[in-house]
Amino acid sequence: MKATALPWRPSAVLLLISGLLIAGTGLFFLVVRPPLLPEDIRFMRLSSEQLADLGPSFRTWLDRVFAVLGGFAFATGLLAMTLAATSFRARSHTAFAGAAAAGASSIGLMSAVNAAIDSDFKWLLLGFAAVWASSLVSYLIEAQTLRTSTQSNQEHIHETP
Repeated sequence: MKATALPWRPSAVLLLISGLLIAGTGLFFLVVRPPLLPEDIRFMRLSSEQLADLGPSFRTWLDRVFAVLGGFAFATGLLAMTLAATSFRARSHTAFAGAAAAGASSIGLMSAVNAAIDSDFKWLLLGFAAVWASSLVSYLIEAQTLRTSTQSNQEHIHETP
């Protein structure tokens, strides 16, 4: 028995892209991000002397914090990509709810916090969040279109003699 391939609708493609962006953000935190960015120092309003007083253990601690954050962001992106390729494509309402909740608590929250602290990356992260939100909006539009199409087909079947 041959399995029917699930279509790649725009909502699933957008969720896949969102997952790639979130996983990429995780890799940035794991590999590239220094313990303190200029925006971090600006937000904390610390002088160079005050930063030096915190000692090297502060930077080591931040390295570890961002490694954990990066790992979680990378995992979240991988899971979003897996969800996009499977249950989201299959039009599972549970997958939609999971994508909505996970996106709000991951890239949505990260974007909101970065906007609140006036991060240099706030617009980039807002763009990432917009891709995620677009996947959800697209899913709802597709659901309405599929529902209308199914109703139209059923009416056509009943009208045919």
